[in-house]
Amino acid sequence: MPSISARIPDDDESELEAVVDLLDEDKSTVIRKALEEGLTTLRCRIAIERYQSGDVSTHEAARLAGVSLAEWFEIAREHNLTTQLSPDDLEADVNAARDL
Repeated sequence: MPSISARIPDDDESELEAVVDLLDEDKSTVIRKALEEGLTTLRCRIAIERYQSGDVSTHEAARLAGVSLAEWFEIAREHNLTTQLSPDDLEADVNAARDL
């Protein structure tokens, strides 16, 4: 497993220590969990933004978010997403869904 180093503000170090105590886990484990959760959240946010703006199709948004198409539909429902996709885009999504 590769290692990285990063400088963080004192406030973040204090918060990290608080979460380490809360979870009763070592600092490396907490950092890995926070990074994974943060990256997942970031991918989903980007997918939502690009889908809402009409830049990506449903299938592409699911891929960007790193989730299945079914999971993406749930995310879209939870966020009341609408889109400006064309009928051709929607047809491409249907074809992609059929391929699953």
